[in-house]
Amino acid sequence: MAKKWYIVHTHTGFERKVKSSLEERIKAAHQEELFGDILIPTEQVVEMVKGSRKTSERKFFPGYILVNMEMTQYSWHTVQETMRVTGFVGVNMSSAGNDSEIYKKIPSLTDEEAEKIIGRIEEGSSRPKPKIIFNVGDQVRVTDGPFANFQGEIDEVYPDKGRVRVIVTIFGRSTPVELEYIQVSKS
Repeated sequence: MAKKWYIVHTHTGFERKVKSSLEERIKAAHQEELFGDILIPTEQVVEMVKGSRKTSERKFFPGYILVNMEMTQYSWHTVQETMRVTGFVGVNMSSAGNDSEIYKKIPSLTDEEAEKIIGRIEEGSSRPKPKIIFNVGDQVRVTDGPFANFQGEIDEVYPDKGRVRVIVTIFGRSTPVELEYIQVSKS
């Protein structure tokens, strides 16, 4: 049987702890051949904090981890009985009753779904995203650069470049200024 990707629900905020606990349990049970990668879906975000650029990590599915595993009764128990794991996504444990083969009913991610999530994780780590999303017409304040403290309106958004064109008034004239996302904040 081949390994497939499964989504495991955890207590929010304990994703890293669950991952390390699960890895320890797998080693202790000598089940390394049943498991592949264990991923926490995160992406890098950039924001301005006190005038400096700060990159931080944000979970885009808080309370969930992805586990690549061969689903057997033993591997299911290893995951299910890990501290702070509440269960697998896609199966209702309360309605399962005493079903000893519940592990066979747990749906795995399709290859396309898994590739999409893994691709987002890889893209998020290689190219940080802005913490705030801007739209045309948003009122903003410039927070960094030569136009700091100027107020303006977003005229165009360039999400691929992480930049916006803001119309600011300088000496009574409307002037377009192209800025990075982190150089502006919503008013």
